[in-house]
Amino acid sequence: MEHFFETREQASAAAADRIATALQRRLDHQKAASLVVSGGTSPVQCFEALAHMDICWPRVGVLPSDDRWVPGEHDDSNEKLVRNNLLVNGAASADLLPFYTAGSSVEERAAILDKEIRFVPFPFACSLLGMGDDGHFASLFPDAENLEEGLDLESEILCLPVRTSASPYPRITLTLAALSRSDEIVLLFFGDEKRKVYEKAKAGNSRYPVTRLLRQKRAPVHCYWAP
Repeated sequence: MEHFFETREQASAAAADRIATALQRRLDHQKAASLVVSGGTSPVQCFEALAHMDICWPRVGVLPSDDRWVPGEHDDSNEKLVRNNLLVNGAASADLLPFYTAGSSVEERAAILDKEIRFVPFPFACSLLGMGDDGHFASLFPDAENLEEGLDLESEILCLPVRTSASPYPRITLTLAALSRSDEIVLLFFGDEKRKVYEKAKAGNSRYPVTRLLRQKRAPVHCYWAP
């Protein structure tokens, strides 16, 4: 379902409303709920709106869709972005599952996370994702050697290490198999260039990883866009 807005603030607020509704729906029927969130600049306004919403945040677990292999206090860390912009105000009491662990390799940590994720409230209530100009989502980049493994909807693997020329750091990402085990997915993206990529992906262009996200039928995808 598509939701197009005139301003990024409007799109972000509407996306936050949808996420809050998805979380509340889960919390009405079970003790805890999980929210997957992306990094980058696109979700910041959405995070800020969510942080002020009346949600029982102590019962919410938050985890990144992906992260760079850098310490959590590093400026390039999605963990830091989430802590500074979402886990504030009322949302400060939510529980965050960090991806980076000192003294471990990215491959070792991905294998451990693959097991840890199975013990968070699952399926996820919602996954908030972004999209790059190259059509990647999470850290499922077009040039990743293990891209097909990450996009295999029927895979039992939930978490993978990723290397891409688009990043100076190794990364860890949730797979499409994991992300599609969400009650719903919110895809939030901005700008005319990304809108063009989205339209091509929606038409089935196989060069873009996001095409596979849009075409899967396991979790409904709600797209929020503004110029």
